Amino acid sequence: MELLIFYPLAIACVVLSMLVVFNSSPIASAMSLIGMMLCLAGVFVVLQAHFLAALQVIIYAGAIMVLFMFVIMLLNLSDDDKQWVARERNLFLSVSAGALILGVLYKFIDITSGTEFNSPAEVPDTFGTVRQVGTTLFTDFVLPFEVASILLLVAMIGAVVLAKSKVD
Repeated sequence: MELLIFYPLAIACVVLSMLVVFNSSPIASAMSLIGMMLCLAGVFVVLQAHFLAALQVIIYAGAIMVLFMFVIMLLNLSDDDKQWVARERNLFLSVSAGALILGVLYKFIDITSGTEFNSPAEVPDTFGTVRQVGTTLFTDFVLPFEVASILLLVAMIGAVVLAKSKVD
C-alpha cells in the first residue's frame, strides 16, 4: 500500500523538479519548486517521519519559498527576457547533461542491484521524531546549523541591496 502512494509522489517530485529547470518564467519555476517540496513532504509522511514532513512544509515550502517569491517579484525580472531566451539555445547541452546523468544513475543502480540495497532498510522507531531531530541538530550539527542561519541572513541582506540598487 505504501508503494501506491510513494511512486506517484516520487514521479511528481521528478516532474516538478524538471519543471523548475525547464520553465521559462522565474515565477513558474518557483511555483514548481513549491510543489516539489510539498511532494517531498508527502514522501516523508510515507516514511513515517511526520515531524520532518511538517518542517518541510513550514520551513521550506512556506517560509523559504515565500522569501524566494518576494525576491523574484522585488527584482522585477520581466525586463531580463534576453537571458531566458539565451538559455533556450543550450538545448543540446541540456539534453546531453540529462543523458549523462541518466547513464550514471543507471550504472549506479546496476552496480548496487546485487548488494543488500534491494532489501528495505530497517528504520529505528525514533526516526524523524522531535527528540531525535533536536538532539542531532543541536549536538552533532550545531556548527552547520549556525552557518546556515548566517548564510540566510546574508542572502536576505543581499536581496535588499540588489532591490534597492535597481530602484535608484
